[in-house]
Amino acid sequence: MSAGEQPEEAETTYREAMREALRDALRADDRVFLMGEDVGRYGGCFGVSLGLLEEFGPERVRDTPLSESAFVGAGIGAALAGMRPIVEIMTVNFSLLALDQILNNAATLLHMSGGQLPVPLVIRMTTGAGRQLAAQHSHSLEGWYAHIPGIRVLAPATIEDARHMLAPALADPDPVLIFEHGSLYNASGVLSPPAAPADIDHATVRRPGTDISMITYGGSLSKALAAADELSTEGISAEVVDLRTLRPLDNEAITATVAHTHRAVIVDEAWRTGSLTAEISARIAEESFYELDAPVERVCSAEVPIPYARRLEEAALPQIADIVAAAHRAVG
Repeated sequence: MSAGEQPEEAETTYREAMREALRDALRADDRVFLMGEDVGRYGGCFGVSLGLLEEFGPERVRDTPLSESAFVGAGIGAALAGMRPIVEIMTVNFSLLALDQILNNAATLLHMSGGQLPVPLVIRMTTGAGRQLAAQHSHSLEGWYAHIPGIRVLAPATIEDARHMLAPALADPDPVLIFEHGSLYNASGVLSPPAAPADIDHATVRRPGTDISMITYGGSLSKALAAADELSTEGISAEVVDLRTLRPLDNEAITATVAHTHRAVIVDEAWRTGSLTAEISARIAEESFYELDAPVERVCSAEVPIPYARRLEEAALPQIADIVAAAHRAVG
């Protein structure tokens, strides 16, 4: 078996799955290159690109200066010139330094040029808390990006999605932002063939249920599944929906699960005010109001900068007990 190939049943981690996706993309298309701070010699700040510099060389795995605006802008320029750049930003907090490039250039050029200037750019970044990295490395701002028309926002929550979402993202003519929750990189599991491209258009039901819907994504998925397990011991059947794509939201999946269970808990590690949970709640109120048997519940982070101290960080983040409590309120 040559390097990079997946065995029939492979135990792997989320980090390794993402690395294999990058390796496949670099092998499949000479126009693809990876660019970002420390992605080369250091192997990426979370080790995702470890070994790719040695395999593909510095022309295709490029270390950049500490200037998010500059290297995201360079990625946009390369995409306009026909390349297929993958830009890595260390954390979502630092992406704000490139927000002008993402919002005012990547997301708008296709529309402002009357369809003449597509920007097939993929930007990967780490999001979320839970690793004691304090406020400037721990926030969940993907909901902000889901606000922006002209881009697609992905949140792979499983090893399979980490492995298979990159290829369709690269094939998308629009800019695609991929948010990788930092707590997932060490998650491991069996990755089974066949290696089919992931569906980046639709949400999916990770656990079927009949009494209440838990709608979530990314790093919160495992907590929602654990809460569903706990609720099942009490005879409460929870359906867990993984959004997978935050923009465009899969409205049909949201309305379908609410019509099925008639109760909803939305779990999101971002702040509650003006959040993705607020958008989903509004859509449920607009389109599924008469399906509801109870008010929609939201479980979000405390509205504070994420603390460094472990106990304070845990207190600020949505926990399994919080999700179970919200489900109890909804079920009554």
